[in-house]
Amino acid sequence: MKSRFKSSRSIIAFILIIAVAAGFSFELYKIQIKSNDYYAQQNNMEEKYIIPLEAARGEIVDRNGNALVTNRQGNSIVLNAVYFPSAKENKKRNEIIYNLIKLFEANKEEYCNHLPLKIDSSGNVSFDGKKEDIASMKSADMLNLQPYATAQNCYDAMIEKYGIEGYDKKTTLKIGSVRYELTRLLFSYENPVTIADDVSDETVARIKEERQTYLGADVKVVAYREYTDSTIAPHILGTVRKINAEEYAELRDNGYSITDQIGESGIEAAMEKELRGTPGELTVTIDRDGNTTEEITKKPVQGNTIVLTIDRDLQILAQNKLKKICNKVNAFSSAGAVVVEDCNSGEVLAAASYPTYDLDDYYDKYDELASNDRNPLWSRFALGTYAPGSTFKPAVAIAALEEGTITSDTVFYCDGVMQFYDQQLNCLHKIAHGGENVTRALRDSCNIFFYNTSNKLGITKMNEYTKLLGLGEKTGVEIAESAGILAGPENSKKYSKQWLAGDTVHAAIGQSDNLFTPLQLANYCSTIANGGTRYEMHFVKSVITASTGVVNEKAANIKNTLDASKNTLDVVHQGMRMVALEGGPYQEFSKLSTKVACKTGTSEVIVNGVKRNNGFLITYAPYENPEIAVSSVVELAGSGSETAEITSQIIDYWYQNNTDAKSNQKTGVLLS
Repeated sequence: MKSRFKSSRSIIAFILIIAVAAGFSFELYKIQIKSNDYYAQQNNMEEKYIIPLEAARGEIVDRNGNALVTNRQGNSIVLNAVYFPSAKENKKRNEIIYNLIKLFEANKEEYCNHLPLKIDSSGNVSFDGKKEDIASMKSADMLNLQPYATAQNCYDAMIEKYGIEGYDKKTTLKIGSVRYELTRLLFSYENPVTIADDVSDETVARIKEERQTYLGADVKVVAYREYTDSTIAPHILGTVRKINAEEYAELRDNGYSITDQIGESGIEAAMEKELRGTPGELTVTIDRDGNTTEEITKKPVQGNTIVLTIDRDLQILAQNKLKKICNKVNAFSSAGAVVVEDCNSGEVLAAASYPTYDLDDYYDKYDELASNDRNPLWSRFALGTYAPGSTFKPAVAIAALEEGTITSDTVFYCDGVMQFYDQQLNCLHKIAHGGENVTRALRDSCNIFFYNTSNKLGITKMNEYTKLLGLGEKTGVEIAESAGILAGPENSKKYSKQWLAGDTVHAAIGQSDNLFTPLQLANYCSTIANGGTRYEMHFVKSVITASTGVVNEKAANIKNTLDASKNTLDVVHQGMRMVALEGGPYQEFSKLSTKVACKTGTSEVIVNGVKRNNGFLITYAPYENPEIAVSSVVELAGSGSETAEITSQIIDYWYQNNTDAKSNQKTGVLLS
């Protein structure tokens, strides 16, 4: 029995050996013969990664080709995951980052720090940032903590997540801030992350010379925004910044990366699609032996050039004169705006706001600028809304003449005051003008004439015409603007207010709820000047395609036409001409060789409990064949006549010192 049992086990063992050998033989056959090509390919497989190459933004130039915004080359320091230790090697990662931090601080370089934690004066960890930033830090994608987690909880979680050990608190936070940035910006093979911008040549040299010390750190040549004069037209040009998480989520399907820059305001934002270049591609290949090669497989293409309608020198003049007059009125509290428009195209030739700011230190001084009581970041020409005062009267005159409410011969008697139901209405300074027809009433800015006229005309017809003239509506410019308010029953209804007859007479002299922007006032003046065609206002004259050099001109766009008779417009033109010849601005306008027509205005404001006036002026020139319109407002100026110096010098520049202005507008020739 014993012998037979041993014999059975031997047979079973032999069969198993044969089966195993057969299995190995079959697998060997599959590998070496049947699937030889497949396994040979696997053995020689290379790893490839596509890294985006940033494209420079397009340039911005004025109507004559003068550069306003360009690019300069600088160096950024990026961490490249292809060469950087893996996420499992926390100690190595932290050592390299610490070496970089010491280098940055020695060379006084700024580096990334979006971690909302700090060491307070007591030596404790505390929060340092906006609520949304702190919430983001605690989110599942970052430190994965509960909303109620303390700053110390966040600090401890950061140390655990990134394995930061053996450093003091301050150094731990510095290393943590860089590690946090890598997480925040989705650091990967395909997505290198910039940790320091615009660094010195000394820093670049050290990183290139000591590659092992700074393993994974690379130098990237970057195009940085540069301004030929950073004080020119900041409210028009606007700013750029790094894309935020919400924008990235919305735009990533359009080719944006989490590290891209994007236009934040002004033309930079409005023309983002044109200014943004086409990113290139760098293909990184790692073979089976770990050797790495890099090849640019797609070259980046710079963004398109934006040609603005503004004239650089006229813009500088407008800014300087506006500043001078505002400071003359009150250097501590006055402010204002001025707009110059081409009457026959809607092109904005200049637009200035004061106080203003410098684009070069916008981000460095942002908190200071944002908290400034005079609001230098606020674009008064586009976003500032003002009661227009008597500059509104030409619109009322047009409506009344067209509707037959008055004729050019209609006379209302003004003795300085007017009883209207239970209200006593005053003319300006209670001056008695005597018998006034419409042209003299425009010249003298006679409130009594327009009280009577509007009472007969009614608010419905009055607003029908003022809407056609563009008041209370956006002008169409590419940058952010306010629609303002056109006073009337429609607006009052929004606030559950009843519109009364007394409201109509106040609205007729530019009071009541009327609030318009200087852009609207310029557009309104242009429409009157050119005979009733209201053009869409715009800052972009053309776009020059970077890849082909093709110039795409922006055609003038007619928003609507005021179907007013030539006789009506001639009467209003005559009244506005009389203001320039005999009214308050005469002293300034008499110095000009160019004939102009205008209308002044004032509106009352309360400043620190004291009644003051803002001054307004709308002007067009030349009188016989209008080409440009100018609107200006100076807060606390007292009267529109005080703003005439700005307008006078703008017109003098345009027609005396810019005699070749018309030929200079041939953008395609200048920039080809």
